[in-house]
Amino acid sequence: VFYFKMSWTDNIIYRAPGPRPVSKYVSNSVESLFLLDSLPQELSNLTHLLYWPLTPGDRGDFLASTSPMTSTYHLRGPAQDTYALGGYLEVVLVARDHQGRPKTHGGDLFQARLLGPELRAGVPGDVQDLENGTYLLSFPLLWAGKAQVQVRLIHSSEAVGVLRRIWEEKRATVDFRGYFQGSSGVTETVICNVDPHSTGAKGHTCQYRDVVSGELWFCAQPPTLPCNSLVAHSSGSYLKVTTPRDEALLAGKVTDKLLPQGVAPILIRPATTENISRVQSPQTKCRPGLLAPKPSGFYHQDVWHSLSCSGQSFPTVDSILGCLAGHIMHMMGDSTLRQWWEYLCDTVPSLKPVDLHSTYQVGPLMAVETTRGIVLHWRAHSWPLRSQRTPVASLHSVAKELEGLAGGPHTVVVLGLGAHFTTFPPSIFARRLAGIRAAVMALLEREPSTLVVIKLANTGYKSVYGSDWFTLQVNRLLRAAFAGLRVAFVDAWEMTSSLALPDNIHPRKLIVSNEVNLLLSFICPT
Repeated sequence: VFYFKMSWTDNIIYRAPGPRPVSKYVSNSVESLFLLDSLPQELSNLTHLLYWPLTPGDRGDFLASTSPMTSTYHLRGPAQDTYALGGYLEVVLVARDHQGRPKTHGGDLFQARLLGPELRAGVPGDVQDLENGTYLLSFPLLWAGKAQVQVRLIHSSEAVGVLRRIWEEKRATVDFRGYFQGSSGVTETVICNVDPHSTGAKGHTCQYRDVVSGELWFCAQPPTLPCNSLVAHSSGSYLKVTTPRDEALLAGKVTDKLLPQGVAPILIRPATTENISRVQSPQTKCRPGLLAPKPSGFYHQDVWHSLSCSGQSFPTVDSILGCLAGHIMHMMGDSTLRQWWEYLCDTVPSLKPVDLHSTYQVGPLMAVETTRGIVLHWRAHSWPLRSQRTPVASLHSVAKELEGLAGGPHTVVVLGLGAHFTTFPPSIFARRLAGIRAAVMALLEREPSTLVVIKLANTGYKSVYGSDWFTLQVNRLLRAAFAGLRVAFVDAWEMTSSLALPDNIHPRKLIVSNEVNLLLSFICPT
């Protein structure tokens, strides 16, 4: 069971917008009222949404933690000479500790995939935790030819226990810098964060409240300058939140490691009808509101094939221009979404970036193609944002940006959030999503023909500040936040974990191009 405890002052929820000092005296009673009870039903039950099997105490014995070298897996049934295209392969995984003893509880984070190296193919496997030390892995057989099971231990259950404890006990694992400047040129720098306690303030703190979404931000009050003299923002420090035992459980030698091969390569035979060599994409046009299958798609010949709709490829500059003609695209989120903006600008020479004299890492960025009437915007979401020093005036909340959009059939909104929220309790992200959900609902109500696309967070982080386990929970919140709304999803988690490529928070061009192709499939459905 998750328990989220944060402290807030009883008098910090002001009706009037703008910065103001906040008392250093706090109460424990407001967080559930303000942060959780006010969330929409889809996000209010974080305990249910973020369920993960508990890890029993191991008395600090590292050798009792799950080992990637001794854990084993085997076929659930007898091996076959060939397997039918469109069927499933089932594998049983037995988690073992460093002494080879089978584990008796679940909670490990394993990642499994079925690869076809000769066909540049891959699909994520479903990992079912039976909570007794064994896991059932299931792989759809989606192409004809050779295929090989690959399993990685991302984190042992004991390491997940460390991550869980940090989420429960720490208000933040990073901090930020706020730069204040007076009219006389005096400057002062203080620590800022998502709650007043994490600013390290000995006295009062300054509170900043977004008038549209209600998002809160806090800075230690400067020694002499007023709260309204905040002019710039940047990353601060990564905080020390682990013990030596924690660090051993999260060390590179036991994190994100391949298990020794336990299943021989298999051969998938083509379908007898017309000698079909891979499962075909559905005939349903790509449109918002489609239910997400599991898996959402697979790679074949380095091309992502959606299993929810008839996605298509846009291999030429003319095909991309033809799809985007007459559209204005607003991308809001983190740098993994900025990669989409960069890909389009790099791929289409006639898309010309416009110098807005902004901090590139934060934006806003803009590119135009005047002959086809195409405008591409990207800007980072507001704080908490790990970035270079940037003007506070450039930090616009996603909800505020959405409020300013008229929408319509030529408007595309793409949201990509998650990576910068893994350093805080999940209630912080849930609260942010509540405001964005309300803004998306309002946009679709005033102009239903607007296309809204949600990019899920991708794999890549393996540290205590941004583990894939955190990201997995973030994606659960993203799914829940926009469930029932007429929006489209791009499952970047699966698209970045289905091929035998090194994990990187900024994935390779191959993956980015497939993500953008799926986006274009929603803009221009066949």
